[in-house]
Amino acid sequence: MNPISIIIPTFNRRTLLERALKSVYKQTFSDFEVIVVDDGSTDNTDKMIKDLFPKVRYLSQTNTGVSSARNKGIDVALGEWIAFLDSDDEWLPLKLENQISLLKSKPDYKICHTEEQWVRDGQKVNQMKKHKKTGGWIFPQCLPLCAMSPSSIIIHNSIFSELGYFDTTLPACEDYDMWLRITAQHPVLYIDEPQIIKYGGHDDQLSKKHWGMDKYRIIALQKIILSNTLTEQNKQKATSTLLKKCTIFLKGALKRGKQDHALHYQKIIDRFDNFSSF
Repeated sequence: MNPISIIIPTFNRRTLLERALKSVYKQTFSDFEVIVVDDGSTDNTDKMIKDLFPKVRYLSQTNTGVSSARNKGIDVALGEWIAFLDSDDEWLPLKLENQISLLKSKPDYKICHTEEQWVRDGQKVNQMKKHKKTGGWIFPQCLPLCAMSPSSIIIHNSIFSELGYFDTTLPACEDYDMWLRITAQHPVLYIDEPQIIKYGGHDDQLSKKHWGMDKYRIIALQKIILSNTLTEQNKQKATSTLLKKCTIFLKGALKRGKQDHALHYQKIIDRFDNFSSF
């Protein structure tokens, strides 16, 4: 059995996927399997993989989204550890070696993420302060926005049996939802040197496709608050974040005259404004 199963979901990104796969096969740590889950591509992704990367386990499905694709990869993974790589990102050569070495030295940890280098429209860009990453018990840091990049993460396979898979009902912020569930129960390791290159600016990114991403974070926050898995302190922090996000959406809806949207967010505020309603 390979120690690591690398899961790469993809949809019509043949050229970008080739770059991602090349970065995988340049890793200094080589004991892994690669699973590409093609979410209904029509750009001959299958032929590219067959011709250039014959060792890849190639799975295809009808277009049902990134969560479904990742879940399919998890279902068939043979590795003790699961590593994700988005098809538009790439890994630096020491990424897996550095993470596995750290995880072996800290056997009580089941998840590790890393710093990342950002490139947008071909230019390196600096991250804003709100994107600062850290390790340990980071649930509070995961509340405002997604605090870990899927492409940087290695997770022990047992986590998914314990806490469930990616939520296929969320068209975006599915990783935010997953990280909330994980960090509420587990501390994380963090490597503060960039181990991945994260690319932005292309047209098919989910952040461009779905306006107002916080509306999906609001759904995830309601789920985690009502799950009865949080400490009282974390429940209060999650509720505070939920109320702040809902208030912003409520004000925006009222400003645009969208009374139905305003009513939706007012109902959420009313429900979660008092802990006794739980």
